[in-house]
Amino acid sequence: MSVIRVDNSERAGFETALEELKGFFSELSKEKGRPLTYNLLTYGCQLNESDSEKLAGMLSDMGLEKSSQSGELAPADVVVMNTCSVRENADKHLFGNLGVFKSFCKNGDTSVIAVCGCMMKVPENVNKIKSSYPYVNLVFDPQQLHRFPILLRDAVRKQKLSVSICGEDYIAEDSYFPIERQRRFRALVPIMYGCNNFCTYCIVPYARGRERSRSFSEIMKELEDIASQGYREVMLLGQNVNSYGKGNEDGKTFADILDEASKITEFSRIRFMSSHPKDLSDRVIKIMAERPNVEKHLHLALQSGSDAVLKRMNRPYTAEGYMRIADNFRNMVKGGSLTTDIIVGFPGETEEDFVKTLEICKRAAFDACFTFQYSIRPGTKAAEFPDQIPSDVVTERFGRLTELTNALSEESCKRLVGQTKEVLIEGISKAGNGVYTGRTITNHLVNFTIPDEIRNQEGFCEDSLEGRLCNVDIQYSRPYSVDGVMERFTDGE
Repeated sequence: MSVIRVDNSERAGFETALEELKGFFSELSKEKGRPLTYNLLTYGCQLNESDSEKLAGMLSDMGLEKSSQSGELAPADVVVMNTCSVRENADKHLFGNLGVFKSFCKNGDTSVIAVCGCMMKVPENVNKIKSSYPYVNLVFDPQQLHRFPILLRDAVRKQKLSVSICGEDYIAEDSYFPIERQRRFRALVPIMYGCNNFCTYCIVPYARGRERSRSFSEIMKELEDIASQGYREVMLLGQNVNSYGKGNEDGKTFADILDEASKITEFSRIRFMSSHPKDLSDRVIKIMAERPNVEKHLHLALQSGSDAVLKRMNRPYTAEGYMRIADNFRNMVKGGSLTTDIIVGFPGETEEDFVKTLEICKRAAFDACFTFQYSIRPGTKAAEFPDQIPSDVVTERFGRLTELTNALSEESCKRLVGQTKEVLIEGISKAGNGVYTGRTITNHLVNFTIPDEIRNQEGFCEDSLEGRLCNVDIQYSRPYSVDGVMERFTDGE
């Protein structure tokens, strides 16, 4: 399998296809007597969210408007489903939703359906679409995002299902795409794609391809552009950001990106996802400790506290090796938060193995844990392992783990009560009723109210709060969040 870098010299076909689709949808709009809309459904990780921001930019350039109808399954003239193979029951979610859109196609409310994302690298999923969902127009994989206009144009011309799954690993710089960012406070910036780790439970290396890193200079140019547009927070993304730069000629590493990004003073927060224990360097942790705008939060997947299970997972570290990293982070990044992923019920996991996971969780005192019950992913090595754990055993162990991790998360939140924390405002809380939400630089979720004396100040504008910084007096803790009252803005605006 080869890696192909796509540069702007190849944009001619991209631009031509965009113009042709713009003309096609313009004619269809005249026939229907109204503007055409799109509905973009995104499942899975932040990398999928980033891909969808590019898909949204391309759909807008085709002359389509985002559907104003609420709900994931709102009808639209063009529906794009960006799928994920990692989340549990992802296949049921996709195919169930495709069934709903069938009626929209019959009624003429939907004219084009495209399905992309990681699930399309699993042959069984593509075959099922071919056999059971003939009204789908286009199926393509994540590596071909830069070809979306060309693939969609060709599918529309053929008026039948077009499947494009490639064997190459493409990488296109973000400057290649029109990007329609979904948040006003945070910009998602992928720095690399793919994965070389081949954990036995994970489909990502097969779905996203081999590791390949973007150009350092292009990343820095994008970060400068984002800062000039007023974004306060940037999220650096990769399947394993710490392996950035492998194979690039300039020798730049993830620590170099973090170092240079932290010098962009317009950024109040620089976050990153995800990290792998085998690649995390002391220099990255040192930068986290020293730079005020680099998050004091490390998400580092443990997966299991048993060395035997880690070996079967093809995770090249031991539980003690993980703890050395965790202790180093706690010692260097004072007051920092540590979160993790854990899988329960991996094939061959014994009660003794599981107890070791509980012990490591207690030792690490995780601030939050994302816990998952193991489920078979077709195409992975673990799917063929003979010693699958009975579901009732997995469920019972999962209950014990979540009881512990919930307690750890609640304890982490309790420690904030009585303190004043700076919060980046993300918007109105789901709770509504004048409650706002945001996060600390340690990634703790804060819900807070704004006193009338601040609301009545000259220049206060509720519509422009998103992305602003403020101090919040933390008064109450919940299992996964804290509540407080805003004291003042800290960004000087």
